[in-house]
Amino acid sequence: MSSTQQPPVLCLRQVAKHFGPVTALKSVDLQVERGRVHTLLGENGAGKSTLMKILAGVHSSSAGEMWLRGEPYAPATPQEAARSGLAIVFQELSLCNNLSVAENILATREPSRLGWISDAKLVATAKALVDDLGLPINVHAKVGDLSMAQRQLVEIAKGLSHDADVVILDEPTSSLSDSEAEILFRIIGRLTERGKAVIYISHRMEEIMRLSDDITVVRDGEYITTLKKDETTTSELISLMVGRPMENMFPPRLAEPAESSATPLFSVQGLTRPSEFSDISFDVGAGEILGFFGLIGSGRSEVMNALFGMCHAEGKIRLDGETVQLADASDAIKKGLGFVTENRKEQGLVLNQTVRANITMASLSQISAGGILQNARERRQASEEVSRLGVRTHSIETVVGTLSGGNQQKVVLAKWLATRPRVLILDEPTRGVDVGAKFEIYRLIRQLAAEGTAIIMVSSELPEILGMADRVAVMAEGRLAAILPVAESTPERVMAHATGQHA
Repeated sequence: MSSTQQPPVLCLRQVAKHFGPVTALKSVDLQVERGRVHTLLGENGAGKSTLMKILAGVHSSSAGEMWLRGEPYAPATPQEAARSGLAIVFQELSLCNNLSVAENILATREPSRLGWISDAKLVATAKALVDDLGLPINVHAKVGDLSMAQRQLVEIAKGLSHDADVVILDEPTSSLSDSEAEILFRIIGRLTERGKAVIYISHRMEEIMRLSDDITVVRDGEYITTLKKDETTTSELISLMVGRPMENMFPPRLAEPAESSATPLFSVQGLTRPSEFSDISFDVGAGEILGFFGLIGSGRSEVMNALFGMCHAEGKIRLDGETVQLADASDAIKKGLGFVTENRKEQGLVLNQTVRANITMASLSQISAGGILQNARERRQASEEVSRLGVRTHSIETVVGTLSGGNQQKVVLAKWLATRPRVLILDEPTRGVDVGAKFEIYRLIRQLAAEGTAIIMVSSELPEILGMADRVAVMAEGRLAAILPVAESTPERVMAHATGQHA
């Protein structure tokens, strides 16, 4: 990706945005050049998504000026932004689960004649795009039947179906495995080769240092600086982003796990759900962090759903040595289990409810007396968890759907921490969360383990698993391929088990 002498294709000056008394953006400058990947880096709540929504015509700016291809640019709607040559793939999926992949990709732009949609042409157009992008997706498939990773690829295809000079990718790899992320990286390379400008938003520093040409840092809604990728380091970028130096990514253990005994706190034997996973057996001790790693489709999330009673599976689950029956999620909660799900938008939150209501909904029995909710106790509990996790919100009465994706993730964590679980299942707990917030989440996980909580942590980020877990359970094609002590787990060894290559 070579430098260019052409004027910026997109230019922003002093752009600001206010939502009533709340200032989301104070003053942001940005210059994006053709044929280059320009990363926008900042903590959750720094204003990145707000800025992208202004560019995409979802919000209007409160102040400042924008130019696209040298012409004044102020889209009133997303449709106007798309017609002007700007495409965006949002962090949160905007798909209709009851429609096919093809119908989602070409939604509102279906090929038609005399008012009648041509199904054959719609499918052919979508298939041509999917094939051109090299995406492993069946355009006839119903989106609701796809995995989260496959849905993310559909979202990417939908965004790239517009002919655009500027393509915005907001956390595009948050649900993707390494192999699927490689597909996206190849697509980005082809876009820049064709002279397209790519604005990239990610919290994964490895991706940023691999893909970026230019990096703009924003903090607390303000422009900090723009640096060439080759002229900076990961440490410098993290310090600029969080406003303080960070020495280590993973906090140290506060206490070693309790000595293993004949009766582990949580034990699973022969857990089986036909066509999804088979003969899963493991145990987790009090104060232990058991990491679960596997490629997309390995069955790791399906196992977690079964452990929490969200779907039926054969096998035995024991808590303190006693067999427990988990008919549904309410049973699991009563038994002392908590579950941070992979899909926060559909399974973890009620987006039109307040931060307060979301945090306390799983622990109402703890803040009620005689079946009557104690409002003061509810507000106190919600405020304590907001403070504990550093949720950036104007108030506990803020509607949770208006928060940034990372802060929504913190609310999901707060909900389950409020239940004081004995066993906590974390499925991708830091997805869409910035580096500073990740450290705080890691610190909380360490604290919970030190207090004796048994933790099962699923992650598609292998460094995260190796940095946090005491043992690593590796899944491959619906089976448990190995359980390794973290001291004996190298990335190469774990991936060999995950891909079935281990001899």
